[in-house]
Amino acid sequence: MIKRGLVAVHRWLGVALALNVFVWFASGIGMMYWDFPSVSSSDRLARSPALDVAAIHVSLAEAFDTVGFDSADEARVETLDGRPVYRLRNGRTARIVYADTREMRRAGSREQADRIAAQWSGQHIAAATVRGADEIDQWTVQLPVARLRPVWQYTWPDGEQVYVSQATGEVIQYTTRASRLGAYVGAIPHWLYVTPLRKHGPLWSRMVIALAASATLVAALGLTIGMWTFSPSRRYWHAGMPVRIPYRGWKRWHAILGLLLGVAAMTWAFSGMLSMDPFPLPGDPPQTGHIEETLRGTIQRDTFDALTPAAALASLGNAKVKQLDCVLVGAQPLYVATLESGDTRIISLTGVARSSFEVPQIAALVAAAVLPDEVAGATRLDAYDRYYLDRRRGRPLPVVLVRLGDRGASRFYIDPKTARLVGVYHARNWVTRWLYHGLHSLDFPWLYRYRPLWDVIVGGFMLGGTALCCTSLVLAWQVLARTLSRRLTPANQIRRDAREGRPLQ
Repeated sequence: MIKRGLVAVHRWLGVALALNVFVWFASGIGMMYWDFPSVSSSDRLARSPALDVAAIHVSLAEAFDTVGFDSADEARVETLDGRPVYRLRNGRTARIVYADTREMRRAGSREQADRIAAQWSGQHIAAATVRGADEIDQWTVQLPVARLRPVWQYTWPDGEQVYVSQATGEVIQYTTRASRLGAYVGAIPHWLYVTPLRKHGPLWSRMVIALAASATLVAALGLTIGMWTFSPSRRYWHAGMPVRIPYRGWKRWHAILGLLLGVAAMTWAFSGMLSMDPFPLPGDPPQTGHIEETLRGTIQRDTFDALTPAAALASLGNAKVKQLDCVLVGAQPLYVATLESGDTRIISLTGVARSSFEVPQIAALVAAAVLPDEVAGATRLDAYDRYYLDRRRGRPLPVVLVRLGDRGASRFYIDPKTARLVGVYHARNWVTRWLYHGLHSLDFPWLYRYRPLWDVIVGGFMLGGTALCCTSLVLAWQVLARTLSRRLTPANQIRRDAREGRPLQ
């Protein structure tokens, strides 16, 4: 009775979930190589023009006065619509001040948005189709569109699409035909990123969690039934031969693939559920906030009076700088200049530039921030390790790894070129690291270092899971066909078939 009950639950859950899990496995192959389109900070820098030093006539203190700030959490100089600007943020309040005239940017214009889109794409605006994109669509479902309105979408004949926020003067989304195709075969079906559902965030989250939990259950039931039924001694007979599995046809293939892949399929569905944070998981260690405050302190109005941004840029000679960040590292005000090549220079208020911080300097900053905990060691890493890695190699290297002697063996990864915290690990993060990332993406260092080994193993698992789901779809169709046939067959025909010994069709 127990086995029959498990089989019934597994069968009907399988009928309900077969198509969805099939889509998850099939789109997982796309997810290995394509992600959902987005605009990263590196994308912005790559397409931004270099700063015109001669056009910067306003000091940081004057910019503060213009917006009425006494202090700021972030301050940087960049180019907006061909003009240098200060971008200042104090808490949630962000302001833009033109560094050539000291006027504050209050509201952009459609014409300015046109120029920003044309500069980003490198194409003439007259060739673009333009529409208002104030409502969430497929490519802005993950963005806070309500805070970025008005938003304009520009589409060129070659398939390039640029979304510009008139409020911030920034490109907030960029897609091409290739990136959209990649999303359609990967992220959109895998994450259920269909616009009508995804724009309702809480509903979408609950639905994905419920589906992943149900998929975990159906995989666990299938594995239990398969192991219960499997006979190492070959006690079943088929075509006059002893066999280990008492099924034929599609059921036999389903059982074989389930036994081979059941554990991996179950843990994969479970780890996918963890990605949605279904229950509160421990966050970063408490020292993280102190380290971030030390590496990026609050900037006061007169912090950079000793060397203006224009003078800091001039100290680099003819180097083309795309962005200049004003930062307070420890108690020391510094400029971090991002060059056209993507490299950075750290400039002190004495005008001395260097390429990066030394390991002892970063260790001392962290040690001061985490007291009374002690630093157990600090080393430079030129390759990813098991807690700091990226198969697409987008995270910065080298980094300085600072280890603490606390109970959680906290690890902090800091970019020496910018003095920015770029990675954190603590013992209480093991659920996220191993049960989510480890089991779902198989992001183990020994696999990443020897690609295409990772591609072969993960791709093989995705193909195997897809094949398993194909058998599920066939069996689900057979179950539904039998059930519908029985319901649609007249009662007297059923009784006649039963008397004559004919099987139900």
